[in-house]
Amino acid sequence: MVIRRSRKPKIIQRTATPEDFAEIIRLSKKCFPDQEPWKLEMLESQYTIFPEGMQIIEYEGEIVGSASSLIVDMEEYDDNHSWAEMADSGYITNHDPEGDTLYGIEVMVHPEYQGLKIGRRLYEMRRDLCESLNLKQILIGGRLPNFHLYSEELGVRAYVKRVVDKKIKDAVLTFQISQGFYIRKIIKDYLPNDHESEGYGVLMEWTNLDYIPETPGKQIITKKVRICCIQYEMRKIASFDDFATQCEFFTDVASNYKSDFALFPELFTTQLLSFMDSKDKSVEDSIRELDQFTDDYINLFSRLSVEYNINIVAGTHLTVEGGNLFNVSFLFKRDGTFDKQYKVHITPNEAKWWGVKAGNEVKVFNTDCGKVGINICYDAEFPELARIQSQKGAQIIFVPFCTDERHGYLRVKICGQARAIENQIYVATAGTIGNIPSVENMDINYAQSGIYTPADFAFPPEAIAGECSPNLETVVIADLDLASLERTRKSGTVQNWRNRRNDLYEVVEKE
Repeated sequence: MVIRRSRKPKIIQRTATPEDFAEIIRLSKKCFPDQEPWKLEMLESQYTIFPEGMQIIEYEGEIVGSASSLIVDMEEYDDNHSWAEMADSGYITNHDPEGDTLYGIEVMVHPEYQGLKIGRRLYEMRRDLCESLNLKQILIGGRLPNFHLYSEELGVRAYVKRVVDKKIKDAVLTFQISQGFYIRKIIKDYLPNDHESEGYGVLMEWTNLDYIPETPGKQIITKKVRICCIQYEMRKIASFDDFATQCEFFTDVASNYKSDFALFPELFTTQLLSFMDSKDKSVEDSIRELDQFTDDYINLFSRLSVEYNINIVAGTHLTVEGGNLFNVSFLFKRDGTFDKQYKVHITPNEAKWWGVKAGNEVKVFNTDCGKVGINICYDAEFPELARIQSQKGAQIIFVPFCTDERHGYLRVKICGQARAIENQIYVATAGTIGNIPSVENMDINYAQSGIYTPADFAFPPEAIAGECSPNLETVVIADLDLASLERTRKSGTVQNWRNRRNDLYEVVEKE
């Protein structure tokens, strides 16, 4: 009796050897027939410099997938780079063994073997390589092969957002998102000869959560986050485009300094009322007209967050929902998506003059830099909100504020510092300055924006990471070490967070 055993097709994952180069070149011609294929001298250079970065997959003895990478120090590169710059046009002579980032320059999957999850396997191999080398992250410049089908009706940012929202499927971007990568920036002229993508690339990032920074001698782990607070001048403008120009200028400034967050002030969109005719309207009716700009405001900051690769706390904007007026802070993430925090405590003036209603939810937001919360101006003067947010894991609380004179500003500043000390967190504030005489109940502004820390040896002596000069349009930027918060909570001179008497008092969040 003959026993027949079924034989499973054999898939082999390995690094490439020089014997594979001819087949890799044939694969590149099959995958990208309209583009220049790999040259032998390019593959030889890659193999000589970083052979571990040349990964292939065999199926039944045939190479059906290939991926190429190099290591770089991203501090030496701008996010607005091209493929040729990062790959050294395919020769990778810029490979830096001391760098912290694995940069992927190519992934190819044989079109006749799409059902074998070859792409997924290659990305797993790349992640394994990143983790084994203890690198901080993987960056890739993704193509947009379906963009040319939509480019007449959609700009590239709108196209990317629709792919993210799963309204459009892109063969590359949709797959990369499914592999745990998030959008860091849209790059123009990334691959000028990629006509399907019309030259655009999407810089995508995957973070190695097991990465351990290495320093000589004693190892000190840091988790740095850079904050930019914008002290914004209120002045008369002629159109929404004028407003957008100012916002883009400050976003550009924050991005150029490689900030992770940009914070705008509370109520700064009331500047839009300066070009509107409200003579025959009540104060309450005129302020509600700001809601007509809500879509433009959201589109503006969604675009800026993606284009400039930065998380933006876009101040606050007055919106009408269900007939009620709310003071809402929008957090726009690097991928253009956004979340909202409604102001919980309404000042007497807001209630009296504008009829603003209170929100009823205290949120904490997950970002690529950890968990953060938002206290809108007056909210910072009530310690329960920051306590709830800290209990939910927030390590930074953003306070967009708008105060008319120094007493009001001092209430926000002193309470912000108190929140930082009692919860052992960071608090960042940004306020408005200047005057708009034509806008009722918004005629004067006073601010000195700042970034505040716990008061202990790990932090600046005055517990102030940075402050603006009072009443000047400017920014303040500071690096905040989240790991210092963790260490201070465990072993600081005082341990406010650990020493709370939960047996005597407890903060309970309302359901």
